[in-house]
Amino acid sequence: MKKWWLMLPVLLLSLALLPGCADFTAGEESRPETSAPVELSFWNPFGGGEGEYVERIIRNYNAAQSGVFVKQLRLESNEYYARLSTALSFGKGPDVAVVHADRLSPFVKAKQIVPLNKLGEERGFQWSGIAEQNLQSVSYNGQYYAVPLDTHFHMLYYNKDILARAGVLTPGGTPMLKEDTPEAFIAMLRQIAARVPGVQPMAVNTPYFQESFLDLYYEAGGELFSPDMNQAAIYNEKSVQVLSFYQQLFEEGLSTLEDNTPWDSFYNGQAGLWFGGVWEAGHHLDNEALDIGIVPLPPIFGSAAHWGSSHTLVIPAYVSGEEQEAAMDFMSYFLETGGSIWGEAGHVPASLKIAGSEEYRGLPYRRLFIQARDQVKYAPQTDKYAALFTAMSEELQNIIRSRIPPEAGLKTLEQSLNQILAN
Repeated sequence: MKKWWLMLPVLLLSLALLPGCADFTAGEESRPETSAPVELSFWNPFGGGEGEYVERIIRNYNAAQSGVFVKQLRLESNEYYARLSTALSFGKGPDVAVVHADRLSPFVKAKQIVPLNKLGEERGFQWSGIAEQNLQSVSYNGQYYAVPLDTHFHMLYYNKDILARAGVLTPGGTPMLKEDTPEAFIAMLRQIAARVPGVQPMAVNTPYFQESFLDLYYEAGGELFSPDMNQAAIYNEKSVQVLSFYQQLFEEGLSTLEDNTPWDSFYNGQAGLWFGGVWEAGHHLDNEALDIGIVPLPPIFGSAAHWGSSHTLVIPAYVSGEEQEAAMDFMSYFLETGGSIWGEAGHVPASLKIAGSEEYRGLPYRRLFIQARDQVKYAPQTDKYAALFTAMSEELQNIIRSRIPPEAGLKTLEQSLNQILAN
């Protein structure tokens, strides 16, 4: 069977040539009349609750000045990068776009996005006001290629009523985990199953299982690749232990593989625990029917390190000088002013000033978010990461859904990753 990522360039070209695919106006785009001298097209994949916060930021920016008008094109997340890659290849598309930090490398290598050091300096932009870990994620050969907006990652969400009924809620209102080990965590889930029948003790994110896997694999001190990025390094005892842990949850009925919307199961009171994104905080905490708590992921595999990423803003290389300056102004506003609104969505703002403010830290659980942010492990910088991540996602799904022994599945995964690295 041919691997799809080897055909990616052909697929992207074909996508562009399909009827309608060269029309980059599809999607949800705001087009009010404006007399602003510069109009910017802003592409992003933010839907659901996140989209509402982005709309507020754009609306406030457009109202705050008269020189630039931003209109947005919101694309579905599952098609976003294919459409963006095609647009950048053909030199026609957005003036500003969202790119996750772990997806920057191919655009940098292809010289499809603008290095921002000089432009930022000309516009008085202060890179020193951004968290160091965020800066490192957008830095290539001494140049910054994006403005980081946030850090996002997972926290442990829990239903206080379910945990209380199971007798595993402390007097302080947190999960009663006797020690930070996989065995103690499973014992807590077994007690929930025994005392609160009819609910999943823990909903596992099987649709995006690679993130759940990486949370605990990074806790165990695991690495995906060798330091020189020439070899995969995922076939080891640490990854076997993590996969065995998850498979035990499914085998004992402490979690179910059949739950294709585990975030809804937790929201609807049908699960006791959930490794959920910080971006879900407002959604779950606004649920008046449930009493929800949030804590950092417990370091049951030895450390507090865990998966995370960052949304960033970039300027395509085809954007002209005047639009470049306007784009930099908008990106600065999103970071330095809109970041307060973005923080309400749950993301930890990349702006040191906003993340350190009492206004932000006074929001529910945000001090714990800051604590967890500092333990995030970013993806390695490689232009092959999209293909590597897709291969990893597919094989990990296959391992858990087909109940493949971890050793065998990981050996196959490592071979797939090495094939991509070698090409």
